[in-house]
Amino acid sequence: MIIDSHQHFWQLSQPFNYKWLDAEKMAPIRRDFLPKHLKVLIEKTGVDRTVFVQTQHDVAENRWALEMAANNDFIAGVVGWVDLAARDCEEQLLEFKEQPKFVGIRHITQDEPDDDFIVRPNVMRGLKVLQQHGVPFDLLFYVKHLKHAAKLARELPELPMVIDHLAKPRIKEGVTEDWIGNFRAAARFPNVFCKLSGMVTEADWKDWSPADLKPYVETAIEAFGPNRCMFGSDWPVCELAGSYDQVYSALVECLGPLSETESAAIFGGTAARFYSIEGDNG
Repeated sequence: MIIDSHQHFWQLSQPFNYKWLDAEKMAPIRRDFLPKHLKVLIEKTGVDRTVFVQTQHDVAENRWALEMAANNDFIAGVVGWVDLAARDCEEQLLEFKEQPKFVGIRHITQDEPDDDFIVRPNVMRGLKVLQQHGVPFDLLFYVKHLKHAAKLARELPELPMVIDHLAKPRIKEGVTEDWIGNFRAAARFPNVFCKLSGMVTEADWKDWSPADLKPYVETAIEAFGPNRCMFGSDWPVCELAGSYDQVYSALVECLGPLSETESAAIFGGTAARFYSIEGDNG
């Protein structure tokens, strides 16, 4: 079973905050992207299931996404949002926790004005609620936030965490020095995983090749191993730089020859284990 561990939907008529799509560079993806659009792409590529990941700091998006997941068997899970800093964080979480396709939580940490947001005491309290309930957490970091990953892993050893998009290293510039140390430090903790996703939009949108991504993919595989790495398309954001098929094919090329066991982990097994996805939960 091939699982895409990271994709989004949005519908501009929904009462959500899509202001981030107003930027001129986002014009190519300033339209609706819904399950019917993704289904065609995954069938063409050979992907079986996907995991929806939140775009809103709004529990109403959780409900909207879970309804889509209930009506589309290929959506294996929903990574939603709760207010980690709120006193009623646990109450918010319990509304969704028992739904079989609710598989995790994410906060858009990269957009927080405070670079230390994720380690604030009130946010750490919310993360402990996730740990208590066994709900995984997606780390949406820029490189500057990556220093916090090891601290989180150390203080929350029973909380499964996954670094989205390799923490967005500067692929366009070919830079690794500001990223690799904290990335490897995070990988030393067994509860931290890595999504091989979001790389094409960190490269040159108009002139990238798999060779540009390869050093970052190789570092991730070396640091985390196939059993803690998972494929993610970051569709439809990836459409800014490449098609769904191009993103999938680029990762295959970057990985090179793999054993059947390694390939099965990266392209499905790791995501299934991390998010507790079962083959028949559709």
